[in-house]
Amino acid sequence: MAGSLNDSNLDSGAALHKPTIKLCHQTGRAPRVAPSWLTAHEHERFAQLSGDRVTEFLTSRWLIRQALSKAGSIEPDLCCPVEGRPTTAACPAGWHLSLSHSHGLSACATQYGSALGIDIEPSKRHPRWQKVVKRWFSPVEQEWLFQEDDAQAFLQAWTLKEAWLKATGRGIAGNLQTLEVRKNFELYGDQPDGHWQACVFYTEGFLCTLVYRQTPNDQSASWPRITLLEPPLDDYSLSSAQALDTHWEPIFHRKIHAKPQP
Repeated sequence: MAGSLNDSNLDSGAALHKPTIKLCHQTGRAPRVAPSWLTAHEHERFAQLSGDRVTEFLTSRWLIRQALSKAGSIEPDLCCPVEGRPTTAACPAGWHLSLSHSHGLSACATQYGSALGIDIEPSKRHPRWQKVVKRWFSPVEQEWLFQEDDAQAFLQAWTLKEAWLKATGRGIAGNLQTLEVRKNFELYGDQPDGHWQACVFYTEGFLCTLVYRQTPNDQSASWPRITLLEPPLDDYSLSSAQALDTHWEPIFHRKIHAKPQP
């Protein structure tokens, strides 16, 4: 099964409470002068960066505004995240967001009224994963991952954990086992409400994982709306970006069960 979605699927009305994912490729050179639309905190970050990190930073911040513009149906230059770590929108209010970028691709997920987390990794990456699993994963996870002996299975488990920690507002240190990924990707998290979902798919040569908390108005386990946008212009102007044909291949969609109490 493969999917193709673009902005003809409006981010409004009945679809308001479903998460969306906007993607774009990083292209071009970074301007010497920061775009005027950056916030004060973003200007400080821009001044501290150099080389490819400048382009990566500007592309991701540009994408945040494009994603919020599509979600809230307002012009991109009116959109901005809260200062500091971009997890919620200052304008339009009420929107949660999550950002990930890797090897020239940026991803921004948005949802109204509920937290979410996204993580992307190149699908052809071959990490030295055994030491990571042995040190940071639970005994249950170690057993099945070493039996599988598959770098892709590890990447799927790792991105699930990364997206989970973003969605629940925690860092990696001491928290990787708060989501346990069992054989056949049965998922157990330490959040008791039972409304968490995870979806994993391939797109643009990347593995993409989204973890989100369902809102009371959306209890369906449907896939998010996924759109690839045209990359920013060299001057990073905030004119509304056009949607491109977006092809993606679903891997799995799972409920995250609450861990049984000891």
